[in-house]
Amino acid sequence: MVQYQPVVHFATGRVTEVEVLVRWQHPRLGLLAPAEFISLAEESGLILPLGRWVLSEACDQARSWQRLMPGGESLTVTVNLSARQFGQPAMMRVVEDVLVATGLDAACLTLEISETVATGDMVRSMDTLMGLKRLGVGLAIDDFGTGFSGLGALRRCPVDTLKIDREFVARLDSDERERAVVAAMVNMGRALGMRVTAAGIERAEQAEILSELGCDAGQGSFFARPLPADEVTRILGTIPRWSVGDPVNAVHDVIRVPTPVPAMR
Repeated sequence: MVQYQPVVHFATGRVTEVEVLVRWQHPRLGLLAPAEFISLAEESGLILPLGRWVLSEACDQARSWQRLMPGGESLTVTVNLSARQFGQPAMMRVVEDVLVATGLDAACLTLEISETVATGDMVRSMDTLMGLKRLGVGLAIDDFGTGFSGLGALRRCPVDTLKIDREFVARLDSDERERAVVAAMVNMGRALGMRVTAAGIERAEQAEILSELGCDAGQGSFFARPLPADEVTRILGTIPRWSVGDPVNAVHDVIRVPTPVPAMR
């Protein structure tokens, strides 16, 4: 199954993007996060049909939301690509076919690749990244800061967004050194002409600091945990607005989450 997590743009307080997160509803173990089954899917080869299904579901749902929302034509959906998906020769064809089948504008799809995958085999990665850019989709580096990639590798990647890993956000409001590291990440993203998004925001203080540092957008259980499509539809239908320093969070009111709920990844 898939769930969706809203991404809030700090400057406007609006939900402008929704990230797709895959889950496995195990008959005995309950709802499992990707870390508990993606490696098995990669080893077995099931990741390729699974990845295509998730991509198709995400694009179809995004197109549906765009039709429902007033002025929602630019709503973006973000889908994570595993290393094996990113490396498959048919990657660009798969993305193109799904976009045609669902009718979603390529500019409204962002594909997330981990930092280590994007900067691993630079020659091969660059060919794939450039091919995807030619399709018109957005590209994002996920878990930024955990892969220790060099600036030289990053500046050659045709990437639109850097996503700061939750590991750095977790201590942002209690550790000055962590704040300095995140500020450097934001500045690096800006210098490279990229949009910067932060993951794993669980407290208002973290959101406020990120906004002050110039981060463009954020997601996490402070705004909304990953949700089924119908609940996200309800959120988007109310056009909620969140503002830094406001003690009442509009998205929390809509989905009735009185306290943050830790999000799976």
